[in-house]
Amino acid sequence: MNFNGLKKWLVTYHRELQAAIGDAGSLLDIGCGIDSPLAHLARKPARTVGVDGFMPSIEESRRKGNHNDYVCCDILEVGSKFPAESFECVMALDVIEHLPKEKGLELLRQMEQLSSRRVIIFTPNGFLAQSEHSDNPLQVHLSGWSVQEMRERGFRVIGINGWKPLLGEMALPRFWPQGLWTVISRLTQTLVRNHPEHAFQILCVKDKR
Repeated sequence: MNFNGLKKWLVTYHRELQAAIGDAGSLLDIGCGIDSPLAHLARKPARTVGVDGFMPSIEESRRKGNHNDYVCCDILEVGSKFPAESFECVMALDVIEHLPKEKGLELLRQMEQLSSRRVIIFTPNGFLAQSEHSDNPLQVHLSGWSVQEMRERGFRVIGINGWKPLLGEMALPRFWPQGLWTVISRLTQTLVRNHPEHAFQILCVKDKR
């Protein structure tokens, strides 16, 4: 196995996400962006809808065929776009940290309203500064979410992407050479998976029933 192959083998995020989605037949991907992680999964629900507030991202995602359908809107309006419990699974990956805390809580409320089965959140563990990039002002981070508060809201929490001190903005290694430190970070994944307080990011899963 070469160096790049080793890095790919060590990635656990997509495996954990696949397990979290399970056998859901329909999924709403809020803040789907250009390259939804769904595109990298071995299996995905038969019906998926992507929602994003940045039309260029939707256009590129549509070109890639990531979802069956799309809605372009302010993500805080998503609750008015579909009837209650329209999707078995509703997820927001790398999204909630881009909202102020009170708006993030409102998004969670709407996600639970739209889901009949499961809600999935993926976010940094605590606040992580990030500035605008890719000509998209929506990329700025405005809030942080802790393991404790997500558990208090009924989520089970899984630690992702290794030990928190090793990574920084854009999930890039803090140290050089970055390729080596990426591998080292991923090797620490087994230590933080069940101890998410020490992880760089957290995958939060809430079963409604």
